[in-house]
Amino acid sequence: MIPAADAVLFDLDGCLVDSRVPFVRSINAALVAHGLAERTHDELVGYLGPPIHGTLHELVGEDEHELVASLLTAYRARYREHGLGETPVFAGIPELLAALRDGGLPLVVCTTKAQILAEPLLEAVDLRAFFDAVIGTPADVNEEPKTVTLARALERLPAGVQHPVMIGDRRHDIEAAHANGLPGIGVLWGIGDEAELRAAGADALVSRPHELLGSLGAG
Repeated sequence: MIPAADAVLFDLDGCLVDSRVPFVRSINAALVAHGLAERTHDELVGYLGPPIHGTLHELVGEDEHELVASLLTAYRARYREHGLGETPVFAGIPELLAALRDGGLPLVVCTTKAQILAEPLLEAVDLRAFFDAVIGTPADVNEEPKTVTLARALERLPAGVQHPVMIGDRRHDIEAAHANGLPGIGVLWGIGDEAELRAAGADALVSRPHELLGSLGAG
């Protein structure tokens, strides 16, 4: 049984917004700009969620540090220019966030997406105003484990919060939640499927945004 939440932390990609199209297009644009072959949509979508730096290393080789750094710069540049307009909000998310805010719950975004992309994206899709803080990977950090990002996000919660809950669509979200001593709820409209989230030990699973209200004790 999950105690009634008194603060909620949300993953971004695959949880609040559907980032599959800009993610795939931005990676492929970076690859092509460096003379490398494009990858298929299905091949790349499975990488959405974990830190992008590690993904690029997997795609081009663990020892290609200079190439990965250049790819990362190209990826972020293309994402900033085009990706914000290619990213829809999942149906039901604005209504969910409004209900949670009306209930007085502090809300924080916790994402391994670069901070310089996360903030503008939330502004572009009209979700930024719902959140007390947005915690992403700092611009000068190539890769940060979700466990570390979440620990930083927890520091931004108001004093007195005792039962924060992490919401996400990949195993990394659930594992980070447990590593930081809080429950993790898995959502099934993102990239991770039920098997992945159950294997990670999700404390609850939900299929639609409105179901989160009950799981958080806010319904």
